Amino acid sequence: MQFSKFMDPMLAKLDHWFAEGIIIVPNLVMAVVLMFVFRYLSGYGSRFITRVLTRVSNNEALVGLLSAVTKIAILTIGVFFALGILGLEKTVASLVAGAGVLALALGFAFQDLTTNFISGAFIAIQRPIKVGDVIETNGYTGKVKSINLRSVILDNFAGQQVELPSKDIFQKPIVNFTFSGERRVQVDCGIAYSSDLTVAEQVALAAVRSMDFLSKTREVEFNYTRFADNSIDFQLFFWIDQHKVGPGTAKSEVIKALKKRFEENNIVIQVGKKESPKEADPHGTTSGK
Repeated sequence: MQFSKFMDPMLAKLDHWFAEGIIIVPNLVMAVVLMFVFRYLSGYGSRFITRVLTRVSNNEALVGLLSAVTKIAILTIGVFFALGILGLEKTVASLVAGAGVLALALGFAFQDLTTNFISGAFIAIQRPIKVGDVIETNGYTGKVKSINLRSVILDNFAGQQVELPSKDIFQKPIVNFTFSGERRVQVDCGIAYSSDLTVAEQVALAAVRSMDFLSKTREVEFNYTRFADNSIDFQLFFWIDQHKVGPGTAKSEVIKALKKRFEENNIVIQVGKKESPKEADPHGTTSGK
């Protein structure tokens, strides 16, 4: 009798569990099938995102990250649906709340890292710069070696590698010297007062136009700028094709050509007095004595 009193409640409980198990079997099967479907969808979605992003971005880190995030997001949705089918709505609500709190905590703990990752993602999508571009930003000038999610790496042309956080690149101005494929170069010079200004201008323009690295779509500009103590100064502006030559080499070649052409035409290159800040006109022009 005592054994019967002990076993009867246990058997009744087991019968109840068995009955509940029989009832939940269809839902369990449906939940398992649903998880297999979402597992397939996650793989397909991940591959689709990879194909799309590869067309608009060469950043493998970004493509891999967004592909993984897409796969995890689809699987997470599948888990929530499966738990809902099993009648575990409270568990779903707890998981969502826990995920929200965890995401908030991680966001505060890794605020700078998160900002860099988000900035890197926008840089990769909007593509204000590309690998190989020559840029100036945050006080640094160099060629872009790689664009990562966390940082952008520059070669500063002096043998050093500069790593800049992505948020600094994204939030601050960027001068992209490679964007148009062309670049303007300026040469300042002066000639003696005895020189014929018209002839000097013609000779200078001919010297610059003889260069084979000039842009085919831009004109050479020549402007006299001021009467200095010992010279009449002028500026030359010309555009170069950066695929052929760099700005430093182009400027050097033009200076050599100017000197040669001026000597051939008896035009004396004269160095004027260097202008002091007090001699500058407040409206941006200069005045000579």
